Amino acid sequence: MQDNLFGDLSVISLRGGEQFASQVDYYLKEWRNHGEDKTYIVPTECPRFGTGEAKGAVHQSLRGHDIYIIADVFNYGVTYNMYGQQVPMSPDDHYADLKRIIAAIEGKARRVSVIMPMLYEGRQHKRSSRESLDCAMMLQELVGMGVSNIITFDAHDARVQNAIPLHGFDDVRPSYQMLKALVRAVPDISIDKDDLIFISPDEGAMGRSMYYASVLGLEVGMFYKRRNYSIVVNGKNPIEAHEYLGKDLSGKDAIIVDDMIASGESLIDVACQLKEKGVKRIFNFATFGLFTEGFDKFDKAYADGLIDKIFTTNLIYHRPGLIEKPWYCEVNMSKYVAYIIDTLNHDHSISSLLNPVQRIHNLVEKQKAGQGGQIKIEF
Repeated sequence: MQDNLFGDLSVISLRGGEQFASQVDYYLKEWRNHGEDKTYIVPTECPRFGTGEAKGAVHQSLRGHDIYIIADVFNYGVTYNMYGQQVPMSPDDHYADLKRIIAAIEGKARRVSVIMPMLYEGRQHKRSSRESLDCAMMLQELVGMGVSNIITFDAHDARVQNAIPLHGFDDVRPSYQMLKALVRAVPDISIDKDDLIFISPDEGAMGRSMYYASVLGLEVGMFYKRRNYSIVVNGKNPIEAHEYLGKDLSGKDAIIVDDMIASGESLIDVACQLKEKGVKRIFNFATFGLFTEGFDKFDKAYADGLIDKIFTTNLIYHRPGLIEKPWYCEVNMSKYVAYIIDTLNHDHSISSLLNPVQRIHNLVEKQKAGQGGQIKIEF
């Protein structure tokens, strides 16, 4: 083991995250001058019995290692056989496999960190009645099993970390990567307060839009959801309308910022209202693209001129066919995750990685100088 490392580096991918983990592994090998025959990925598996039961297995010793487990618990593209049926894995199934792998390590590792891009049960972060607090219970369970750090991206509400106040919890936002993808995909974008505005689709996303607007010196607008609290549909009060609060939008480009796209109904409703208010082009930044009801409504919105580009990361599973859509742009986060792992393995602070303000300013300066399509990628 090198003296400057916290421990021998090992990366574990749960089922469905192999492609992303291999990209992370590529950068780690490149930076550490290892050949193609070297890999930091540890072979593991969670074989299933015909009843759907499973076990976790690790196929090499991890005593004294610094382990990073990449867990995409929302990958429903992975299936298993149960009573002769192919069953898609649910977040509960993936989370159970995560615990199995941690248990298979047997407490021999020097440190275990979990990189869970979209937090398991992250939307169930607070109690509004007699409800379970699944996300908080998950965090407590993981640290109880010996996990030292939990790294997530754009948590629905990062205050859920209060459930584990004595352990590491890092909420990473891909702000720089989103802007970098925007200026490369839309070279003629004008990052000026007279031409561009950030829009929050609801009250909960306001902090994200305010961050972009503050760093870039732009304006921000907000929609708030008017709900019907007299009925409950699919576990929530239905939205009756989105009401706009903000300055005049005529002739401007707008970027709608949120943590995720689920069905897309709210996004398209907001886009319709923005067009009615004179917005020129509409872009969307969403860390996680779930597209739970498919692409049809997005195809129609693009054809109708409501949406120009949707940017989501590759941190979670993509529904097949998404990459080919003309309205879609993928934001690759593998190099950034590799930087985080490499820095932590050297036992250094990741504060500079989590604060991208200077990198954003450099990006904007290059874009305004007309270099938008040729910007050198940092991470």
